[in-house]
Amino acid sequence: MTAFSFFRISAIFRCTLALSAFIIPQLVQAQWQVSVGAESPNRGSQALAFLPNELWVHAGDSILWTFPTHERHTLTFLKPGQTRPPGFGPTFGVPVGCPGLTPDGSSFDGSACVTTGVLLLPEDPEPTATAPTYSVTFPAAGNFKFVCLIHADMTGVVHVVDASETLPQYQDFYDREAQGEQVLLLADASRLEGRRTPRNQDRGQSNDVAVGIGEIVTTTGGGSQTASLMRFLGDTIVVQVGDTVEWTSLDPSINHTVTFGAEPADPRPRSANVQLTSDGARQAVISSPTDSVNSGFLSPAPQDRAMLAQSSPGVTRFRVTFPSPGTFNYICAVHDQLGMKGKVIVHP
Repeated sequence: MTAFSFFRISAIFRCTLALSAFIIPQLVQAQWQVSVGAESPNRGSQALAFLPNELWVHAGDSILWTFPTHERHTLTFLKPGQTRPPGFGPTFGVPVGCPGLTPDGSSFDGSACVTTGVLLLPEDPEPTATAPTYSVTFPAAGNFKFVCLIHADMTGVVHVVDASETLPQYQDFYDREAQGEQVLLLADASRLEGRRTPRNQDRGQSNDVAVGIGEIVTTTGGGSQTASLMRFLGDTIVVQVGDTVEWTSLDPSINHTVTFGAEPADPRPRSANVQLTSDGARQAVISSPTDSVNSGFLSPAPQDRAMLAQSSPGVTRFRVTFPSPGTFNYICAVHDQLGMKGKVIVHP
């Protein structure tokens, strides 16, 4: 071998090593895929869950969350010990953040919170609506919880391990796991309709309507998921003049409203013509189909936990008396985009 050939081969070898040192770190940094929620074709059955809600990734990897539903969600990583903020601030529809929102592609290592805004599949008459996405990079090892600020019982965990460690699962496993969880959660939501029993059924009365129904489930060690049927059960009810209809929320952690007439900009508070009752419910009188009445949020009390103050009972019931005949249409002002609507027909 000539000296020229030797130096040429040596130069090529050094260049190859240098190129490998540049390329290899890029190859080991993966981007993982996760879905945020799932829904039935009619949008009524909702899987309020991260699918899947527990992953193992390497330090330096990123995760891309896709939001394919018409229900609102956030993806939020809070700092350890940080108090969970509410979903919305003084203006409904504008999230508080943690505080503020962080841009797509943010990094999280536990030192500062990261959160999306409220993300959902946009309304589109053509089947071309693109689901929004949001990615987070994890530069350091750790175990990090993530939550949805809209749904209290929708949580998950990312386990970030050193790049030298072997991961227990890979993307194809998570894809199958997500698909299986989606099928089960949507089936659970659909069958919940059969569990609804009117409170006064045994007394021959049928003036009761369930305002949605759901259940909290745990399918992994990573956190909680919720199956929810976003429908009024008894969505069309026929009563007589002077009757009172009672709506009861049967969802364990989801906010709903019963809203007649004009939809308020902020559905959280009750309208001025809604009164409180001695048993903690709310009540109103609606005389005309053109009346505007909003129950405000019907919400269960948050779960009590040791060493925290006991919460007051939630407001879960709303009663309306109808002194005049007519057809009275109403919606859930939070989930009308999912088709959560009802009707009261009042006969003379």
